[in-house]
Amino acid sequence: MSVLHERSALNQLAPGERLLGYGTVVPAKSAKGIGPTIGRSLGNELVNSVGAQSGGAGTIAAQMPGTSGALLLRVTDQRIGLVQPLDGTPVWEMPRAWVSRVERRPRTQLMARFRLHFADGSWLAFLTMRRRTIEQFRSLIG
Repeated sequence: MSVLHERSALNQLAPGERLLGYGTVVPAKSAKGIGPTIGRSLGNELVNSVGAQSGGAGTIAAQMPGTSGALLLRVTDQRIGLVQPLDGTPVWEMPRAWVSRVERRPRTQLMARFRLHFADGSWLAFLTMRRRTIEQFRSLIG
């Protein structure tokens, strides 16, 4: 990863908090395809709605704000969160105890797909360019 991404992942950590890992991800509900076709529009709609999130209002997954583009998912010894890749501004964070596991999903596009499962049974889907990013998150989270 770049020095800029590492600096962003380290930004605004609490005193004594340790960064364990980070990687570039795109929330599936905000993912955009490439190419100006009708298929792209349909593909975007499917990726953004089907299989992007589970759980209704009031769940942990439903608390994630709307985003666009790539973010850094960082894992520390105290929390897990999404931060802006250029300046490390937190977008959404939660205590580590709220995340129960990482599930690798079948690759349906150019990017690898995974789900973050939360303690309340809800989940969010993310895309990443590297399968090893998913494996890193699985080793850190479970």
